[in-house]
Amino acid sequence: MPVDILVGLQWGDEGKGKIVDVLAPQYDVVARFQGGPNAGHTLEFEGTKHVLHQIPSGIFHAHITNIIGNGVVLDPIVFRTEVEKLTARGVDATQNLYISKKAQLILPSHKSLDRISEEALGTSKIGSTQKGIGPTYQDKIGRSGLRVGDILSDDFESRYRATVARHEKIASFYQKSLDIEGVEQEFFQAVAFMKQFTLVDSEYMINQALKDGKKVLAEGAQGSLLDIDFGTYPYVTSSNTLVAGACTGLGVAPRNIGEVYGIFKAYCTRVGSGPFPTELLDEVGEQIRQAGREFGSTTGRPRRCGWIDLPTLKYAIMLNGVTQLNMMKADVLDEFDEIKVCTHYQLSDGTITDQIPHDLDKTSITPVYVSFKGWKEELRTYESYNALPKAVLEYVAYLEEQLEVPVTIISVGPDRKSTLLK
Repeated sequence: MPVDILVGLQWGDEGKGKIVDVLAPQYDVVARFQGGPNAGHTLEFEGTKHVLHQIPSGIFHAHITNIIGNGVVLDPIVFRTEVEKLTARGVDATQNLYISKKAQLILPSHKSLDRISEEALGTSKIGSTQKGIGPTYQDKIGRSGLRVGDILSDDFESRYRATVARHEKIASFYQKSLDIEGVEQEFFQAVAFMKQFTLVDSEYMINQALKDGKKVLAEGAQGSLLDIDFGTYPYVTSSNTLVAGACTGLGVAPRNIGEVYGIFKAYCTRVGSGPFPTELLDEVGEQIRQAGREFGSTTGRPRRCGWIDLPTLKYAIMLNGVTQLNMMKADVLDEFDEIKVCTHYQLSDGTITDQIPHDLDKTSITPVYVSFKGWKEELRTYESYNALPKAVLEYVAYLEEQLEVPVTIISVGPDRKSTLLK
């Protein structure tokens, strides 16, 4: 069986957690392949909202094997908190959650370095969530990081101390101190807590599942436009958020990739700094923000909002090889008389293009829009894709024509049941 992969096509926050939850019953395994606690995957069902940061979104289905893959950076403290919240809701994660021994550990000193370096950038800050993601991936690439499997070693604490000492030298460069003594006890308690889970060589586990004919869904975090290589650099995350990241983040061969679900909102949002060609800095943008409750599930920060951007969507679809599109939060646009779609960019020299400049953060761009009449109906009352208002179906048909990929799911509300399949 092939591995199906779910990725976000914008700047994150597209609604991946909900779609994984909807699709999960079809799968035997759900695996996270990159990112860490900077992600916030929100699921809502039976009137309750659940936010997962590191644990795969299949955890609410007892029959599903959930795997935190080697490409993930894992914060033991956040992990323990997540598990305890699940336990309070009657979910025993020890029964169906497995953690790769090769996943990198986020240490308290990583989070401190993240904060120090972001503060040092001043007005040029990246917009980091300050969860320690960047410094942890830096240690991984620098071949000096600690991994989940290391917690089983007798010399783990001494290796931890050596790592912190090195981090202290980095902090001193900024004339700062790590100041982590108050959280170290909590960190080691969380590390001990992790030992009750099954730590595995997940690449063997996943490939054996494929041999056994089991269905595997790979769950990405963040969004394609935050990819370290192909995102709006330098305002990106520290991992490969594309489909290719699932190959290295889980140990899956490219030939084993099946369906690729591309998740996008009916409009655009972005958290933190960086270019955003269709951003709306007016009352329309604020209306979208309030209607969509666009505040970060991880940081609580208000998200920047704007109209949908086809050049970036086409780019993300191309890079990921998307086979199916899922459009989220269509209901957020219920009250708009007019809905706009950016089809091209006009550059400062008058050139019209649908390609993204490599230096988008430094390029002056004017979006070129087409307009659609709003549907002015409450989409949450609809229970069938094809029964949706004509204006919605026309909007979707236009997107399908331009993007050359079918839209197979439309979400019209946060609850699991507000998901219409074509």
